[in-house]
Amino acid sequence: MPSSVLLPDAEVRELRAALPQLPYLNLGRRALCDLELLMQGAFAPLSGYMNQTQYQSVLESMHLPDGSLIPLPVCLDFSATLAEKLEPGGRLVLNDQEGFPLAVLEVEDLWQPDKRAEARAVFGTDDASVHAGVRRFFEETGAWYAGGTILGLHLPMHHDSMDLRRSPEEWRAVMQRQGWARVLGAHPHGALHRVDREILLRAARRADAGLLLLPAADQPFLVDADHFHKVRCHRAFYEHLPEGLAELGLLPLACRGAGPREALFQALTLRSCGCTHFLVEPDQGEPRPLNGGRAYAPGAVFDLLEKYAPESGVEPVPSDALRFHSRKKCFVPAQDTSLDEVETPPTSEELDILLEHGREIPSWFTFPEVLDEMRRAHPPRHEQGLCVFFTGLSGAGKSTLAKILYVRFMEQGTRPVTLLDGDIVRRNLSSELGFSREHRVLNVTRIGFVASEIVKNRGIAICAPIAPYEEARRANRELISQYGGYVEVHVSTSLATCEARDRKGLYAKAKAGLKKGVTGVDDPFEPPQHADLALDTAGLAPEDAARKILLLLEQKGYVR
Repeated sequence: MPSSVLLPDAEVRELRAALPQLPYLNLGRRALCDLELLMQGAFAPLSGYMNQTQYQSVLESMHLPDGSLIPLPVCLDFSATLAEKLEPGGRLVLNDQEGFPLAVLEVEDLWQPDKRAEARAVFGTDDASVHAGVRRFFEETGAWYAGGTILGLHLPMHHDSMDLRRSPEEWRAVMQRQGWARVLGAHPHGALHRVDREILLRAARRADAGLLLLPAADQPFLVDADHFHKVRCHRAFYEHLPEGLAELGLLPLACRGAGPREALFQALTLRSCGCTHFLVEPDQGEPRPLNGGRAYAPGAVFDLLEKYAPESGVEPVPSDALRFHSRKKCFVPAQDTSLDEVETPPTSEELDILLEHGREIPSWFTFPEVLDEMRRAHPPRHEQGLCVFFTGLSGAGKSTLAKILYVRFMEQGTRPVTLLDGDIVRRNLSSELGFSREHRVLNVTRIGFVASEIVKNRGIAICAPIAPYEEARRANRELISQYGGYVEVHVSTSLATCEARDRKGLYAKAKAGLKKGVTGVDDPFEPPQHADLALDTAGLAPEDAARKILLLLEQKGYVR
């Protein structure tokens, strides 16, 4: 099993001298995770990104042409613009997000994948409306792929939790020092609680194995508060495991949400770290549910891992279904109890609600130290960051309402407040942008990024762009909602009313043929599909409209 593809120092120095003449790519989150594990040998026998033949073979059979079991494609994706600069036999510099060179790809081949065919093979569907992993795949994956060998210059740099970060080779050495011939690997994504301790210990006893707990750390750059919160929770949980039975680390394995194939991919990656067994949760490798339903049939994940266990060398261990027995005060198998004897644990969504509203969490559910960390990371809603995002036509009343809200929040003085008005942002943040669809989306994306940083730091961001496209609005909601509250207000004032107001003279210029690309006239406005509030300001005084917004925020718990 290869230890890494990092070049010796002398070769690195020689290669660095040629980098300025080569095209480059700044890698995103998933690509950085893939590169780090590729360079560490975690995806053996791969020593680079799959070429087209390997890619097609993996889609069709979950094997490389040489017969090696790899259930997911590991390819480098990028835009058509970059593809024009590349050719087989050339080289591409792979940078982190700050432009620091990490590796050079020796390009073997380039191709445009059939992404729908890939989605059907990997995820089992190409319907983005029912599968969060498919939607993310379509939205984030570039139009072109490249395959080839990696020349490693430097591993991605981390400055956090260095005691938990080890290469697969280093983990194998740890297992050897512990004297563990059998190792049960676990790869959780969320915080672990009392029932998880029982599940892990029962599984370790059943496998007669030591326990290697490697939760996901798939935020390789600009590590955010959620990452640190999870790590603190994992450290607190680890202290409640028997001494000498378990090891805790972090694994930079990107989540794709591919269900059975992904779980098998996780098991193989943990095998590279010395694991002989793999704990399989019922939803292992699955994406978050969309529309209230799971993406895969119950048992599908375990069945695939069990089928390939002789070939993978990793034995799957099912996670026991346990419930807390209210009379016995302990966790027991679910099938051994009647419904009136067990406590129902909160779902992740219910837990978020309990935390956001400052309600009591049952003591049997989690450990005090873990709960303390969760309360720190999930304060009551009125202490969280908040984004109020206005959207609507020019002249609808967005800026007026945004200014009134700004004043009300400033009068309260409980959190810092920032107003990101559309015109102000255009002048100071997006002055070089025009009004094409691409530039409009980019402008709204910039606003969303700034707002997310404000919300992340528990401030209030009031955004008032036109934001005509649902695509950009939805992306902002998903980004910002990770860090706090997000309330979308559609100022639904009609085009006729906006034209009658026309304080900026935009509509008059559009009618006279002096201005093109005016939203609502010759450029579309896509009405929001998921607005939290719609306000038609025709006949509604600004103060009354602002009061409706504040009442909604109070109802949701974001203000008191």
